[in-house]
Amino acid sequence: MRELDGWLLDEYERYLEERGDAPSTVKGKLSALKELLKYCVSIEVVDDDLPDKLTLPRLSKDDQTSDDMLEADDARKLLEFYRESIRHKGTSQHVTLELIWHVGGRIGCFRSLDLGDWDAEERVLKFRHRPPETRLKDGEEHERNVAVAEPVADAIELWIARERPQKRDNAGRKPLLSTTHGRASGSTIQCWAYQATQPCLYMGCPHNRRRSSCEYTQRQHSSKCPSSRSPHAIRTGSITWQLNNGLSYVKVAKRVASSPETIRRYYDKPDYSEELERRRPETENLDVLTSPF
Repeated sequence: MRELDGWLLDEYERYLEERGDAPSTVKGKLSALKELLKYCVSIEVVDDDLPDKLTLPRLSKDDQTSDDMLEADDARKLLEFYRESIRHKGTSQHVTLELIWHVGGRIGCFRSLDLGDWDAEERVLKFRHRPPETRLKDGEEHERNVAVAEPVADAIELWIARERPQKRDNAGRKPLLSTTHGRASGSTIQCWAYQATQPCLYMGCPHNRRRSSCEYTQRQHSSKCPSSRSPHAIRTGSITWQLNNGLSYVKVAKRVASSPETIRRYYDKPDYSEELERRRPETENLDVLTSPF
């Protein structure tokens, strides 16, 4: 650490940019590094002025958001495939995609679910903050009940009956999303999402690969597939889709555990046609001669 200087810090930032990291990713990594440098100053490992030599980049509004999302048409094709497949219906990949798409929550939300948090009769998922084993991002403020459609419930029921490993976690609880080792980790759920969104499941590979021999189908390499989507991208697509279906920002925010302001800024990504359809009911017959004002 004593060898660190301003030149090396500048070289590190340049390396991140040349590697192709998104501006928001670069800022996040530099922010973490700056906090480390402040700690090193406090224990007298580096010079007092070294943290000041690391300048955090200023992001534009566009840089703060990502356009990466699972499109509704792609989600529709994938879920149609899973629901009609004898082999893949009810698998970890299927139930993960159903949950993230139709609820729109974060990985932590789904990881927190216990078997008892699923009410099959009412088709309701109950999200609860139970530290230290499982946490919701904003604690009890993000606790809520979410209803799902019957096909989603069918996938959850099949997962429980046929696929789910009957394991407890370290606290003795029965997780809804489990593995042979206990409660699924966040990285495991992330891999399931990447695997679940590979288009070669229902069509020819867009990258001229054979699914039977492609390493991207393996869990540890699934994120490398150029066409797979992360849980965040599925969440973004889900939120946009829910808004396109007429749900208000307030209702969607409650369902996905966020705020209307955050959804407007980071997650709502309609194209021009979708924006028009949202406005159309109130504007297509707007005429000055018939308007009361």
